[in-house]
Order: sequence, then C-alpha cells, then structure tokens
Amino acid sequence: MADSNDLVPLGTDPNEPLKAGLRYGLIGLGVLLAVGLVLWGSVSGTKGLWGVLIGAGVGGGFILTTVVLIWFSARRPVSQGFAIVMIGWFAKLLIVMAVMVVISRMSFYDKNALVFSLIGAIVLVLGGEVLGVMRTQVPYVDDVGDGERSN
Repeated sequence: MADSNDLVPLGTDPNEPLKAGLRYGLIGLGVLLAVGLVLWGSVSGTKGLWGVLIGAGVGGGFILTTVVLIWFSARRPVSQGFAIVMIGWFAKLLIVMAVMVVISRMSFYDKNALVFSLIGAIVLVLGGEVLGVMRTQVPYVDDVGDGERSN
C-alpha cells in the first residue's frame, strides 16, 4: 500500500485516476524506449532500433489505447461505454495481428529487440497505469448538504 505522503492530492475529477494512469504509463513507455534504444542500438544497430520502436509502439499503443477508450466512454451510458471499449479492443486486436503478419515477412528489424520491447512495454505501461491509479485519491461520494441529511 502506498504511503499517504506518496498519494496524489484529493481531487474532484472522477477521471483523475485515468489521467494519472495515462501519465505514468507514458513515463514507463518513455523509460523503456530510452533504455531499449540504447541497449538494442548498441547490440544490433539500426535493426535493433527498429525492433524497439515497433515493439514499444505496438505494446504501448495497445495498452494506452484502452485507457483513452475508457476515458472517452466514462461519461456515456453504461451500454455505450461497454460497446466503445469492446469494439475498440477488438479493433486493436485486429490491428496488432495485421501489423505482426505484415512485418513477419520483413527483415529490417531485430526480432529479439521487438519481443523484448513488446513485453517490456506491456509490463511497464500496465505497471505505470496501476501505480497512477493506486496513487490517486478520488472521493467515492459527494458531500451532502446540511438540508439534505436524513436521520
């Protein structure tokens, strides 16, 4: 559990956890890109750089798009929000499969760098999102005015 000093201040925006999750997820993706580009660029040259960029783009984009879809659908009726998230998830799955099929026949990237950055993006972005959501304080209920209280 996070120490109370590590928590983001209490806010009134119900989307604040999503914003924090997106922010921390992007930070995790940035760290992965920096480390991956240096590591795989020195090991495999340009092929390693392309592998890291593709893997981080596909993995990070897949996970971060979910946050954006949930944020977009948050103020909609439940059935619309559910449809937006599920259709978006299915579309993301088709896009990832299409990208992987297309690039599987190509040789301009390092496959090990792609796998490393794809798995790393999923772990770091999800971890960053969880950390961002867990550290954000949002009230569960609104304050009730004095005239509205019932005994």
